[in-house]
Amino acid sequence: MQQTIEIVLADDHALVRDGIRALLEEEQDLDVVAEVSNGLEALDVVAQKAPDLLIIDIRMPQMGGIEAVEKLNLQKDLKTKCIILSMHDSEEYILKSVKAGASGYLLKDTDKAEFIKAIHTVQNGGKYFSGDISNVLVNNLFANANGAAEKVEGEIPFDLTKKELKVLELILEGYTNKEISEKLQNSKRTIETHRFNLMKKMEVKNLIDLTKKARAHNLSSF
Repeated sequence: MQQTIEIVLADDHALVRDGIRALLEEEQDLDVVAEVSNGLEALDVVAQKAPDLLIIDIRMPQMGGIEAVEKLNLQKDLKTKCIILSMHDSEEYILKSVKAGASGYLLKDTDKAEFIKAIHTVQNGGKYFSGDISNVLVNNLFANANGAAEKVEGEIPFDLTKKELKVLELILEGYTNKEISEKLQNSKRTIETHRFNLMKKMEVKNLIDLTKKARAHNLSSF
């Protein structure tokens, strides 16, 4: 007889929770044992029920998913595994999730088949990441999860990651988002996210200002 996987859902939108619950409970081996609307409630319910899996939204009032997962993984005897739900296919969020101790990262537009596959993969001790994330990137994230290899600390302005610096370098060389995505083996959407993050962190609004500021801070030399 197949063992039932007990799941707690954490999302601040009741309609989202209802939809996920309905999707999961179509499966005979999945049982949603509780629903909560923020990370603090998730910590309490996990402590009480010790479910097999916590599926938690990345952004919620009072406490978001990454912080809640980080706190849960400080508990030595915790058996509950965690999957983070997000609308963002962003290396920054993924890296933070890995460092916090999440076993999976699912985009909210994930289809049912992938959702169920992710749950079973994580329950069986694996890791699962959806979206346009290459195996190379995932392996790199886990290799550096306990160190700072993804980020060059102290010497680079604007708190840029290594991937953002690489994207910036290619932008300065005149490559388009499509060409950068091909070079780095990431989706065009992921490169657009990196480009948006670069402009936000560097406080510029267009390519000309980005180029000027990057060269003014010698970022092209890293």
